[in-house]
Amino acid sequence: MIAIKNGKIITPEHVVEGKLLLIDGNIILGFSDSTDSAERVVDAHGRFVMPGMIDVHSDTIEQYIQPRPTSQLDFEFAFKVCERDLLGAGITTMYHSLSLASSELFCRGFLKSKENIQKLAVLIANIHMRNHLIHHRLHLRIEIDNIEAFDIASDMLRQDRVHLISFMDHTPGQGQYNSIAVYYDAVSKYSGKEVDAVWFESVLEHHKKKSTLSFEQLKELAALAHEKGIAVASHDDDTHKKLALNKEVGVSISEFPISLEVAKSAKERGFYTVVGSANILRGNSHSGNMSAAEAILDDCADIICSDYYPAAILHSVFYMNAKYAVPLPKMVNKVTLNPAKAMRIDEEYGSVEAGKKADLLIVELLDGYPVITHAFVDGKQTSRIEYRR
Repeated sequence: MIAIKNGKIITPEHVVEGKLLLIDGNIILGFSDSTDSAERVVDAHGRFVMPGMIDVHSDTIEQYIQPRPTSQLDFEFAFKVCERDLLGAGITTMYHSLSLASSELFCRGFLKSKENIQKLAVLIANIHMRNHLIHHRLHLRIEIDNIEAFDIASDMLRQDRVHLISFMDHTPGQGQYNSIAVYYDAVSKYSGKEVDAVWFESVLEHHKKKSTLSFEQLKELAALAHEKGIAVASHDDDTHKKLALNKEVGVSISEFPISLEVAKSAKERGFYTVVGSANILRGNSHSGNMSAAEAILDDCADIICSDYYPAAILHSVFYMNAKYAVPLPKMVNKVTLNPAKAMRIDEEYGSVEAGKKADLLIVELLDGYPVITHAFVDGKQTSRIEYRR
């Protein structure tokens, strides 16, 4: 049995001080006043104790597998390196976001192929049978203009390879690219140069004529996910009509709503809303859309994910507390308990409560920045770091 003492323990509603937190095996026992039953005592030295974070959307693994367009590394090696960094960022459960995309315009085509998506899914499923640090899960992102994605996703769901699915539509003129000018700017930045006008017109023409998955197919995939106890998300919702259609499909999570108005509407319709942590630190979306900080202050952002920058997720929690006085329990819930609820794993994960799995972090504020000094996953201390002056 392990006792953590001298910690400021962040529960879903309070910050508890003056109590010991007891861990027995991989389970949190609860609070105590005595260390008599403990075989080991960990001194938190007045630091914060919080649940390990649950990141429902991040494609960071792609950067470890393919750091350059012409350079691919061994998949398992990439996971070993990546999970060390994720643990250092305080993420103990990662839903790796892998895209079944039909276009290579904004993505590494190598990693979007059916064969490599399935290879990564198998690795995520069985890596827990070998040495590992965190919980790995698969978030399968389905681009609706990838007609083959219906059969691929159906098979992967039936094989229990998927833990979250989301539907995406990156057609210019709506969603994330709500104007052709925004889309043009994005294409130019991804390519690193101003794009040829004739070529760009051909891209727009392609989008006008392309086929997409039908409403019935999306609904069938959502139903199959629900049968497996898996949540379904939408991406870049920009209108009330789209929210209504997604509700009918079976979606329960709205990732990155484009505007505050849509985020509020999503909340009113019962969706969990997701915003990105880097957006909070930067002060705006990298696509020029809704401010995540504003959404949090307006109480229409339930979940914070790392999106493309895992180091930002912990910092965003303490940033909102320091700058806007949002209570720490409320902010911590957005990266722990709320995503656990959305992923339907909150009976075991997401909060410091008796009977739940002991995924825990000890966090110190150094120079105004939160840093992880201890990390526990399933009750095992998987990381210990002390900074020096």
